[in-house]
Amino acid sequence: MTSVRQWVVVCCALFSLAAAGAGGSVLAPGYGPLQYTPPPAGSYALPALGVAADGEVIDDAGETLQLDELFGDKLVLLGFIYTRCSDINGCPLASYVMKKVQDGVARDDTLNSQVRLISLSFDPESDTPAALRDYARHFRRSGSDWQFLTTPSEMALQPILEGYGQVRQKNYDEKGVYTGSMSHILRVFLVDKQGRIRNIYSTGFLDADTVINDLRTLQMERDAQGGL
Repeated sequence: MTSVRQWVVVCCALFSLAAAGAGGSVLAPGYGPLQYTPPPAGSYALPALGVAADGEVIDDAGETLQLDELFGDKLVLLGFIYTRCSDINGCPLASYVMKKVQDGVARDDTLNSQVRLISLSFDPESDTPAALRDYARHFRRSGSDWQFLTTPSEMALQPILEGYGQVRQKNYDEKGVYTGSMSHILRVFLVDKQGRIRNIYSTGFLDADTVINDLRTLQMERDAQGGL
């Protein structure tokens, strides 16, 4: 069984666990229903937090492009992952929530053609385009604009990580051998159509309902400005 398939088995069990109410496990809030009523979309502002960084990436079809090419025409939800991540409140949470966002956006006539999801791997050695294709088929629904990306090398990856302030550290055993796992902080970025970061979600705040509310807020802001 490949590492991606092993992860998917774990992830499917995790989804069932989340649906059943966690079964006593300590899961991030994003696995359960939102515990508060969010303010109405458009009733609050999301100040710009900076400009989304660019960099050379490869999609799951093996095509090379600039990350910046995926900004500008749609609202973007960008999350950093690696497919072998075993921390249930790390990458699996990001993919779980993004799948729920994908489903919610598909049901929303104001958003279904306005949103792009991006899962960008920070493990270019293992997460080849083929590995990402295998991973993506368990999450990406037909017709969804969900891009699964890697980078051509560690050298190409580093400026992207630095640009987003994404911390990632490889773990080594007592003999100095890379274990295949990484320590990292979950960060998911909301990017507007001007390529500006408008929110950053961490483990405790990443929730599909919150993200969709923010997406609606940015779309309403855009509409109020006449699409500018």
